[in-house]
Amino acid sequence: MIVHDGKGEPVTNLTQADFEVIEDGKPQAIEQFRLIRVDGNPRPGDPPPRELRNRIDEEVELSRDDVRVFVIFFDDYHVRLGNSLGVKEPLIRFVQTELRPNDIVGIMYPLTPVDGISFTRNMASVVSAIEKFEGRKFNYEPRNAFEERYARAPSEVVEQIRNQVVMTALRGLATRLGGLREGRKAILYVSEGLTAFLPPQLRTADASLGRLGQVGGPPSPLVGENSPREETAAFFAQSDLYSQMRDVFTAANRNNAAIYAVDPRGLTPFEYGIDEAVGPRQDARSLQMTQDTLRSLADETDGRAIVNRNDLGPGLAQIVRDSSYYYLLGYNSTEAPNDGKFHEITVRLKRRGLQVRARKGYWALTAEEVARANTIVPETPKPVQQALASIATSVQAGKYVRTWLGTSRADDGKTRLTLIWEPLTPPPGARRDQPQAGRVSVIAARANGDLVFRGRAPDAALASTAPPTTPGAQAAAGPQRLVFDAPPGELELRLSVEAAAGGGVLDSEIRRITVPDLTTPDAALSTPRVHRARTAREFQTLAADAAAVPVAAREFSRTERLLIRFDVYGGATATAALLNRNGDKMADVPVAPARAGGTHQIDMGLASIAIGEYVVEITAKGATGEAKELIPIRIGS
Repeated sequence: MIVHDGKGEPVTNLTQADFEVIEDGKPQAIEQFRLIRVDGNPRPGDPPPRELRNRIDEEVELSRDDVRVFVIFFDDYHVRLGNSLGVKEPLIRFVQTELRPNDIVGIMYPLTPVDGISFTRNMASVVSAIEKFEGRKFNYEPRNAFEERYARAPSEVVEQIRNQVVMTALRGLATRLGGLREGRKAILYVSEGLTAFLPPQLRTADASLGRLGQVGGPPSPLVGENSPREETAAFFAQSDLYSQMRDVFTAANRNNAAIYAVDPRGLTPFEYGIDEAVGPRQDARSLQMTQDTLRSLADETDGRAIVNRNDLGPGLAQIVRDSSYYYLLGYNSTEAPNDGKFHEITVRLKRRGLQVRARKGYWALTAEEVARANTIVPETPKPVQQALASIATSVQAGKYVRTWLGTSRADDGKTRLTLIWEPLTPPPGARRDQPQAGRVSVIAARANGDLVFRGRAPDAALASTAPPTTPGAQAAAGPQRLVFDAPPGELELRLSVEAAAGGGVLDSEIRRITVPDLTTPDAALSTPRVHRARTAREFQTLAADAAAVPVAAREFSRTERLLIRFDVYGGATATAALLNRNGDKMADVPVAPARAGGTHQIDMGLASIAIGEYVVEITAKGATGEAKELIPIRIGS
């Protein structure tokens, strides 16, 4: 609940005894009570706010109670170009004056995947994103493959699809935010409202043709004016839209995400321009319908609708206040309904002169949903999800180094193992004297105890004559490599991480792996080796160097270029594709003969790929079957 006094200022001195909760007319016993106070500033003595460099940083920081979360949802499908230009200045002023160092902001569009939302504390990047916002309301020119699928559909169908895309995105956003934290989350929904109904003047048989798609030319403003048929159609269209919006309300309320509708039109008497020749009654009806969708989204999710206001500043500032001071109450329903129906919640204050806002109720689960939720079904992770999870598991348990282990064919029926390790950068705020990794030692043995390899990097093989007081290695400057051959079968690896100074062991780890047999005539692949380059010259140097050390990291910037090398066995043919995190194919990736260091290579620029997580799938097909290797990558800004 959010409580304000008569001047609109938050009230923070209430106790549990000051509240009453009523569900469907029956009083409920409050069992949990908590006041949340967050101002967005670090506590005295705390280190500076942590930058969000990857998905792990996002999950850690977003889960904190002293962090406010805001997501700006740019509904470009329902904002005219001119209005999108006008709303930029108040949004930028809001970011620069109202937000604080601890605040976290995300940017989303209707077609942004929920796992592709990039959260940040860098307000300069948020301002840059706001400046790029461009509205496309009633502009049906396709800008991607998804929009091309329905570009030639009637304009009414296109508007319905756009509504569904936006509502699906809002549901997904609310669900993801709910998985990140329990506290309040604010969604700034920048939109002129969903379009439930188009007047005859804007209906075309082919949306891609615009006005040219209208049969007989643009109709008169009197067409459809005072028409009972048009009014009936508008009523049913609006009713259908509201039934679909219910899923948005449910998802937002279940995940404690409040939607704040920001209408960039300001105080306006018209929905359509004079060039669109829409009659006054139809124009007024359309304006009212779009504004009502904004009010409903806000009212049903405990947000606010900033509608019919030329000055958006006060409304935007109220969003911050709502996220800074609020109460959390918890109770167990005396009825415990499982009927799938809506149950009204009323919150009352025993003190007078105060205003309280709270969610209006909840949709109860059905008996079938409860049974399904209580049934534990073991889920087998998909290969793509397993590959993406390996980005996190590549960090050694003690969090001093990141490792990568690859295999390729060796001589005499053996398999060559390559271990790459990289020192991890200390997190912001870490002590200056925190130990850093300088060397990794490896002992490899078979299941029967036979020693296969013993060595360390950056040093060569560990000499048995070395004195026990040999000084520790200096901090490694980049990826380090250990290479040895082993027979196929079970193998135990003992890894020891030594400090950069002093030679002491920081941590140790035991891994048990299965070494593959790559000598069979079947189609097979070596483990792909990934190299990163930041300039064209650096890429050319890597491509010509067969001994270049690959990287263990799988987190890259869009300014980088990847060189992926691998070997194909069994006379197979190699192909590659880029997959999203759901395993859906996004594009083919060209495979070419390697200039050095392998049989094949992939030259992959990242500038054209959106921020997010992906998998490069390499497939080798031969006469005796096929083999696949998945390379997970995480792309940042």
